[in-house]
Order: sequence, then structure tokens, then C-alpha cells
Amino acid sequence: MPSQLDALKSLSLVVADTGDLDAIRRYRPHDATTNPSLLLKAFDLDEYQELIEAELAAVRAETGDRQARIDHAVDRLAVAKGSEIAKLIPGRVSTEVAARLSFDTEASIRKAHELVALYDRRGVSADRVLIKLASTWEGIRAAERLEREGIHCNLTLLFSEAQAQACFDAGVFLVSPFVGRVTDWYTQATGQDFTPDTDPGVQFVRAVCRRVGEGGYDTVVMGASFRNTGQVLALAGCPRLTISPALLEELADAEGEVTRQVNIEGGGSRSAPLSEAEFRWGHNQDAMANDKLAEGIRRFAEDQQRLEALIAERLASR
Repeated sequence: MPSQLDALKSLSLVVADTGDLDAIRRYRPHDATTNPSLLLKAFDLDEYQELIEAELAAVRAETGDRQARIDHAVDRLAVAKGSEIAKLIPGRVSTEVAARLSFDTEASIRKAHELVALYDRRGVSADRVLIKLASTWEGIRAAERLEREGIHCNLTLLFSEAQAQACFDAGVFLVSPFVGRVTDWYTQATGQDFTPDTDPGVQFVRAVCRRVGEGGYDTVVMGASFRNTGQVLALAGCPRLTISPALLEELADAEGEVTRQVNIEGGGSRSAPLSEAEFRWGHNQDAMANDKLAEGIRRFAEDQQRLEALIAERLASR
């Protein structure tokens, strides 16, 4: 009997929520990702020291002010790691725009162009890359313009119907509605335990999938931020699922059938695109989404700051 992971792969494209090259080789995902949190982990691993030092050596030879060199080092490391990942997967590697740019459309677009150019120099074409942006109004507007240029985007930290609808309106390639963080909020707020079918995070992602089908949108839905395999299996059939190595291992070790839980069916109609005021009001009305978006941006920014501090220390040490 096939493993649950193999059975799941017949229903959804599996994405590795990791930059660990060994895990990517082991579980053979379609897509993968890199971000400051994963780069931080790489600094503690012997097998990545050669890559890190090579990129930092190149930055040491550059001119410019200290912060600009640190920013460039972050980008070089992300792209170097992403390029190694791209060699191991058939699909795309998501690469994150710094969280502190989440409310600056123009700066986000400039950063996306810089990342794509760095990938191009390493022989990784734009069609193998997803630019990862927070699902703020400004981030969505940046993605809309990048998509028109042929640079595809992954809109993350998505917690509300307003965020999802604005992404659909903008023609975003992929959205990553979060499961675990949604459920965490409701668990803390209500004290309840949830089954996979009553899980608020699972229900939210199912609703996003329904809206894609009803409106006939081309945006790909990728469930993200899973806390357990029950949540993953409750979204079997969602077009893509990004899963951590720990949960991938559990699924690979478990035998059994996996049944489709999500069907994306057409037949509905599209509403008029949301205005900025409608977006902000709709998102504001969802207390969970407000809390988790702000918290998520802060956490991503904190990881970026820690990564920058490590890079500054290493740059100064040689």
C-alpha cells in the first residue's frame, strides 16, 4: 500500500516548506521555498558554510554603505540557496521580499526586480521563481504589476476573505492561506479543541478554494502553516500544499488511502474588484486576520533583523 504522502501527491502538488536540501532530496516536492528564517538555520549547519562564505566574500569586495551591503548579502544568500533548491525540484522556488517593505509598493517591486536579476545571473529563469510578498494592500498592488511583467508572485500571510479576493482581482499567480495560525488564534480565543473538519484554518482554506472555483479565477491556492497531518489530509485536493519536513516524514511513514476533501468547481460569478476602502474595511472586520497579519509581518521582520545581525558580524570578522 502506498504511503499517505504518495497518495496525497496524486491529489495535490506537494511543496516543501523548507530550504533543507536533504529534506528536498528525500521527499521530492514539486516546489520549495527560502526565507530569512530558513537562512538563519543554515548559519548553524556545517554543510552551508562554504556557500555562505562565498557569498559574503563577494559582498566584502563591494563598495557602498554598510546597510546596503548587508541588504545585498541577504539577497545573495537567499538566491544562492534558492538556486541550489531549483536544481532539485521540477517547479518553482519562492523567495521572500523583506517584511519591512510590506507597506511600500514601489520598494517591493524594486526588490523583486533585484532578486529576479540575481537568479538570472545564476542561470535560473524568472519562470522558476515566485516572489513572495505579504498580502497587504501594498503587497497585492506590487504583485499585480509584477504579474503584468511576467514575474509571478506568491502572496503569503493570507488570513481574510478580503485579502484573498483582492489577490484574485489582481491576477496573482499563487496565494498561501494559512491554516495553523488561524486555528491557533481561535483555539486561544475560545479554548476549544477542533477536529480536522471543524478546524477554522481548514474551513478558511476550503472557502478560499470554493471562491476560486466560483469566480473562475486562475490563482493557485496553496494551503500553508500546518500544525498536524490531520489538517493536511483534510485539505487533500487543494491545488498545492506546503508542508514542513516533520509532517512530510509522518505522511511518508504512514500507509493508507487519502480521499479528496477539496474540489474546485466552476459555475459561479465574479464580483466587482474590491476598492482599497472595501479591502481595508473587510479585512478590518476580521479580528483574527488583523491580529495574525500584523503578527506575521513582525515575526518575519524579526527574523530578517537577526539574519542581518549575523551577516554584519561575519562581514566584520574577516
